[in-house]
Amino acid sequence: MKDNLHLNADRFKGFADVYNNARPECPEKVIEILLKYLGESPSVVIDLGCGTGLSTRIWSDVSKKVIGIEPSDDMIKIAIEQALDLNNVKFVSAFSDNTGLNDSSVDIVTCSQSFHWMNPETTLNEVSRILKDGGVFAVYDCDWPPVCNWEAELEYNKLFEKVNEIESTYEGIKDSFVRWDKENHLSNIKNSNKFRYVREIVFSNTEMCNAQRFIEIALSQGGVQSIIKANIDEINPTLVSFKERIIDIFGDKEFKIDFSYRMRIGVK
Repeated sequence: MKDNLHLNADRFKGFADVYNNARPECPEKVIEILLKYLGESPSVVIDLGCGTGLSTRIWSDVSKKVIGIEPSDDMIKIAIEQALDLNNVKFVSAFSDNTGLNDSSVDIVTCSQSFHWMNPETTLNEVSRILKDGGVFAVYDCDWPPVCNWEAELEYNKLFEKVNEIESTYEGIKDSFVRWDKENHLSNIKNSNKFRYVREIVFSNTEMCNAQRFIEIALSQGGVQSIIKANIDEINPTLVSFKERIIDIFGDKEFKIDFSYRMRIGVK
């Protein structure tokens, strides 16, 4: 029987390319905010649950050393390929609560769209261990779906209502992952008593999109992929309807979307 963390890593097998192409870029606002709280240029930045490195590579021009930590072989393979020309960026296959890094060796630790897949207690213990005094821990997630068009957002929500229904009723699916509630991120950081200052910050970031990318944003979610990989046909009518409606709504035009972010920060 696999433990919870290995189950969660397995959830992200087989669609790393879709994930890398569809997911939002890491906003420059993340760097701007965290440098304010750190008060200096970082020497070492760690990105926990880094996926394909979208949230790791942005630190390459800011920090002397950047390390992405990721347990999924599929994700880390693309992360390494995408960063071949960045000499100060490397990726390590490991879990968030066992990074193998030295005590008090890190200036900034980030978790982008990933902290809800980690055991908060053991991860926060590890983050506190590797952070220097005055170091900054940041968890940030965007709300789904992105802000763009109410009809498209409604179709997205319909799809994930069906995903949630299947996840809660099919034995092989509901037992295949453990997800911690994002609403508890701030309180978990605060109640760990590892940080002198804790707060939440909200901001948004604008990107360009088209119908295909909007569809792939939905397909980049682990819940959809788990159901597809399990060959549960019940999802098919809803998925087909979703794709057809999104193409009908947007056609072949490009449009702006806004990702709304919630960032929880702890200063050690």
